[in-house]
Order: sequence, then structure tokens, then C-alpha cells
Amino acid sequence: MSELRRVSVVACVLIVLLRVSIGWQFLYEGLWKLNTQSTANPWTAEGYLKNAQGPFRDSFRAMTGDPDDMNWLSSEKVSARWDDWSARFSHHYGLDDKQKRRLSEMLNGVSKFYQPLAALPEGVEFRGSIGKAIKYNAERKRLEVDGKWHFTPRERDRLLKMATVIDATEYEDLSDADKAKNKIAADFHKAVGAMYVRQSRPANASRSGISFKERLVGMLKGDPEKAGSVFPEHKETIDYKRLGDIERYQSELARFNANRAKAQQAFQYDHLDKQYRDLMALKSSVIGPVKSLEKELESEANKILNQDQFALGPVKKAPQPIDNINKMTIWSLVILGVFLIAGLFTRLSAVAGAGMLMMFYFAMPPWPGVPEAPGPEHSFIVNKNVIEAIALLAIAAMPTGRMLGLDALIRRFVLRQKVD
Repeated sequence: MSELRRVSVVACVLIVLLRVSIGWQFLYEGLWKLNTQSTANPWTAEGYLKNAQGPFRDSFRAMTGDPDDMNWLSSEKVSARWDDWSARFSHHYGLDDKQKRRLSEMLNGVSKFYQPLAALPEGVEFRGSIGKAIKYNAERKRLEVDGKWHFTPRERDRLLKMATVIDATEYEDLSDADKAKNKIAADFHKAVGAMYVRQSRPANASRSGISFKERLVGMLKGDPEKAGSVFPEHKETIDYKRLGDIERYQSELARFNANRAKAQQAFQYDHLDKQYRDLMALKSSVIGPVKSLEKELESEANKILNQDQFALGPVKKAPQPIDNINKMTIWSLVILGVFLIAGLFTRLSAVAGAGMLMMFYFAMPPWPGVPEAPGPEHSFIVNKNVIEAIALLAIAAMPTGRMLGLDALIRRFVLRQKVD
């Protein structure tokens, strides 16, 4: 009997230590994740969820909001994202009117480009498509070009041909009147050249030019390497529609998902691994430049700030669906860790902790026919999440909080109230 009592005491001590150990692991993990939120690389569950495997893969990946980053390939959605960022940037730093205008011009472009020009050469008229985009303002003595019209080298040359400039070898033989006309033509050439440079260069914090939204549209829709191309003259041939990288990514993504759904054998999963690596490389090639363009926009916007504004720190990122998942994970770990260590609401905390661990388990279950999770761990059906969940259920089945914890104090207080 005494031996059985000693075993029971040892068992009680060990189960309490197990509870405290799991609680400490929860608490430390939660605090570590919380601490990273103020660093340049905050922890997020996004990567874990996007790489979810097994029968619940689609449900877990959907929690991220955009599991395949398709929103980055929509100029409309990226533009809306930038508009929201611009509003938050302006509010956060308290931009003045001049700074707001500079930011808007970088993002959306200018309504018109201006170039001083004292007079228009005799006989020069802007007609047709060019006439809709470029005008001469005689009152303000300047060329005015529509901010959305970025003319090509061919159009620039067409403008230059409207006025002839006599070279230096013949200049001395000209009359004073012809010299004056020649100067006007030369000024016109200089103004057209300066206008061409101004409207064909990217806008930044110190100059106007092609706006970031225009560059985005050109990147996603105007680049045949990315957006594809159509050849009407080859309608009956295989070259009628040539896929760009964006369409290839969408096509390869659909093919990968179809192959993944029907994969059952090891060689099929080996093929999927290779296909996935190729898919990620293609994804990087089409989405990487868009993300780089966004970083460039943010970098240029910071240049319009004064020293006091810059000291306010970076703008908070826009809320994303994954943010709530991150907060729930972090605070669940912290709160459950504290409760388990303190022995407070022990049974409820242990069951909740087991449920959370099983969510981690089902995101990447080590089941037959399911690709292994990345990392050094190798498991089959049972992994450390399941083991820890079972341990928590064992803790929930025993009154460990009453053995050593705040639950014992609460129970004594309740019993005393009943007696009174």
C-alpha cells in the first residue's frame, strides 16, 4: 500500500511538471512570435498555411486570403492596394499640400507635361492623333502634352520633321529673317527633345514622368513576354496566341493542382515536387517585379518627407486576413501557456491547447499519400503535435490544477462560500 502511495505521489509530481513544461513551451513560443512583430521580419503563419497538405489543404490555404498571390497579377487590385497605402501614408505623416501633390503625381501621373517654347515654327500644325495629345499654348508660350500620352521615338521624329533646322555650314548665308526662323525651329526641336525625355522616364520624388500605375499596367499588360501576344495574321497557326509568363503561371498552377488532386504513388509526388519548384520559379519571375515596383514606390515616397516626418517611423501595413490568424495564434499560445503554468482553468486550457495543436497537425498531417512536411522531422501518422495533444488531454483528465495551481485556491474559496 505504501509503495502504491509513493507511485501516486511521483505520478502527481510528474503530471504537474508535464503541465508546467507544456505551458512554458507555449508561453515562450508565443512571446517569441510576439517579439518579432516589432522587427523587420515579423513572424506569420502565412507560409505554413500556404504550404498546407492533406485533405484540408484548400481550407487552410484559403485562410491567407490570396494563397497563390494572384492579386499581384491584377493591375486593378494592385492599384487599389496602392491607393489605400497612399491614403494611410498621407495620414500617418501629415503631408502638406505640396507633398500630397508630389505623391499623387508619382502614383497617378500628371495631367499635363509642360515645356517652355517662345514661338511655334511657321507652318507647324498638330493634327490627327498627335493633335489630340500635344498643343501649343500661345498665351503661356509653352508646349503642353497630355500626361497620359507617352509618345514613341517614331512620333518624336514625326514632330521634329515638322520644322527644318539648317545646319551650321549654311547658317552664315541666311538672311536675318531666316536666321530668326531657324532659331525658332531649333528651339522647337530642343523643346520636343526635352519633352520626349521628360515623359519617357520613370517618375520619382524629384521629377514627373511615367507614373507607377502606368509602369504597373505596362508590366502586367503591355509586356508581351509577360502578358502574351496575339498575331491576327497567324490565326490559323499555332503562333496565333503566344502565352506570356503570367498566362503560363496560371496554366501551370491549374495543372499542378489537378495533378496534386489525383496523385497517389511516390513517383507522382516526386514529379509534383519538381513541378512545384518550376512553378515557384515562374511565379517569382512574374510577381517579383511587381513587388519590387511597390518597394520602389515606397522608397521614393519616403524621399518627400522631412526629417521630423521620417522620424515617425514606417506606415503600418494594411490589415490582411492572415493578420487575425497570426494574432489568434500568438495570444492563444501566450494565454494558454500562462494558464497551464499557473494551474488556472487547467482542464479547459489543456483541452483548448490540444485543439490548437490538432489544427497544426491537420494542416500538414503525416498520413499515407500526403507529402512530408519540410524540415528534419520524419513522422508517420503520429507526430509531436499529436503526442503533445494527447499529453494535454491526459492533463485535462486529472485535476492537476488542484494538485498544484490556482485552481486549488479557487476550489477552496468556492467550498468555503458554500459552507458559509
